Amino acid sequence: MLRFSLLIVLTLFPFAAMAQGFGGPVRVVDGDTLDVGPVRVRLYGVDAPELGQACTNPDGARWDCGTWVADHLRARLGGRDVRCRAIETDRYGRTVATCTLAGQDIGRMLVREGLALAYRKYSMAYDLDEKGAVVAGRGLHGYLMARPEDHRRTVRDGNTRDNAAPDPACAIKGNINSKGRRIYHLPGQADYDRTVIRPETGERWFCDEARARAAGWRRARR
Repeated sequence: MLRFSLLIVLTLFPFAAMAQGFGGPVRVVDGDTLDVGPVRVRLYGVDAPELGQACTNPDGARWDCGTWVADHLRARLGGRDVRCRAIETDRYGRTVATCTLAGQDIGRMLVREGLALAYRKYSMAYDLDEKGAVVAGRGLHGYLMARPEDHRRTVRDGNTRDNAAPDPACAIKGNINSKGRRIYHLPGQADYDRTVIRPETGERWFCDEARARAAGWRRARR
């Protein structure tokens, strides 16, 4: 009877069940989004640069720090088992959660190492961790970078106007279609102009085809 009752709870109240904890092997989507087993997770209380977001060196050189953070996290976590505790579901259907690897809070690790910012709009949990990283100049704090939420707003406003690339040198559109297939479109291809890039869903801009292919996208057929 107890097992039957538990099955009913898991079936009718899946989020309540996940709030008690869930886990599995991890696949990194971007600097603050993970696939934990079958669950798409947005890490709670942190905000990392978006894929394709540029940072600027002191000498003025620009580079893709969003992908750099994702690659760093992928090297640290990829394929390993993590444990998560669900907090809520966001408007994109992702489970907002805190996650740990071998007992270490992944969000705190990201902020302490300067790979993400404390997302104070939602939580003050990592406020002091970010301040420590800023003072030490760790990670992203050694470069000029727009806050990720400001970058998203800029991209969103640009998409509303004309869907222009935030960086003219990085104009390849990495789209994710309704079947989850990752396809990139080059300027001049048939569907380029009508393809809108929404970074909040994992879509991104690329600077060259080699990076697009390395990230798992394939070229549009026309």
